[in-house]
Amino acid sequence: MNTTPEEYLLPGGAISINSLPKIALHDHLDGGLRPSTIIDLADSIGFELPTTDAASLGTWFADQANSGSLVEYLKTFDVTTAVMQTHEGLARVARDFVEDLAADGVIYGEIRWAPEQHLRRGLSLDQVVEAVQEGIEAGIESVARNGSRIKIGQLVIAMRHADRGLDIAELAVRHRGNGVVGFDIAGAELGFPAGNQRAAFDYLAQEFLPVTVHAGEADGLDSIRGALFDGRALRLGHGVRLAEDVTIQRQDDESTFVTLGPIAQWVRDREITLELSPSSNLHSGAIAAWGDDLIDHPFDLLYQLGFRVTVNTDNRLMSNTTLTKELALLSDAFSYDIDDLEVFQLNAAAAAFLPLDDREELTDAVIAGFANA
Repeated sequence: MNTTPEEYLLPGGAISINSLPKIALHDHLDGGLRPSTIIDLADSIGFELPTTDAASLGTWFADQANSGSLVEYLKTFDVTTAVMQTHEGLARVARDFVEDLAADGVIYGEIRWAPEQHLRRGLSLDQVVEAVQEGIEAGIESVARNGSRIKIGQLVIAMRHADRGLDIAELAVRHRGNGVVGFDIAGAELGFPAGNQRAAFDYLAQEFLPVTVHAGEADGLDSIRGALFDGRALRLGHGVRLAEDVTIQRQDDESTFVTLGPIAQWVRDREITLELSPSSNLHSGAIAAWGDDLIDHPFDLLYQLGFRVTVNTDNRLMSNTTLTKELALLSDAFSYDIDDLEVFQLNAAAAAFLPLDDREELTDAVIAGFANA
């Protein structure tokens, strides 16, 4: 198992956020590697790293990613994907990933990743999915041996700039009985609308496989509109720029009066989940229109307006974060208490790409865990 995560307490110091049951919906496999694992795998394939000291490598990733540019942020993935091109590398990374989630109190996690980015050493699309699932199952078994339980699903990604959307959609459906629970598109958002992958989304709709779409991160309302219309998205990956469709009319000491545009109104009324990732949104510049500090993030505005918000890490390595840390940062910024944190987890349970009975079990586990905190 990885080292014990740093402990975070709610204001007052009586409740450990670490111990609360949590659900991770937006967490990238190639953004959550342990620096020590990167060093080991890079050595085994002869890949040169900026440094071979684990602590220094972790700092390098965080510094590179905290640039205010999504393009620069994404360059760090050249390193992580380089060591994820073999069966052994993929399986080890996936196992570590599951163990680290469990150590952070996560009881259900959806691991998203793009199989097409892991074919450089001869593996097929099906083989890379099988390797990741092998690692996931090994991680679940490891967690169980340590007295905990975790449930994991794969979200298979097609890259927006590539022309393999339908291939990846078919891959996802082939493996829906072997760990895959849904589909996503990711990568360069601006200039690569969801409509470019319409054939994939049509196929997935016919097969009734759930879809989330990265939208409203590096592009605005048109991208969100495309995710909803072309992608039939049940969730929005990030979706933070939906706040561009919220107009603040006036404010006083007690209230903020707003009007919602048609896209925001639709998302709220249909309870389409926002997979918000506060630190990542700050680092990538997704909230630049509102400011350059976490207090400027429109998370609280969207929450107070009744949107189904969830809290996520996006890329734990690049943002030097955990789900516990994200909740602590939000609590500090917006004075959230344990009841607010419970709402975020209940929102995530309701939005999980799982059968209804399983979602209800997650809901019960969240309620019980928070009641016993």
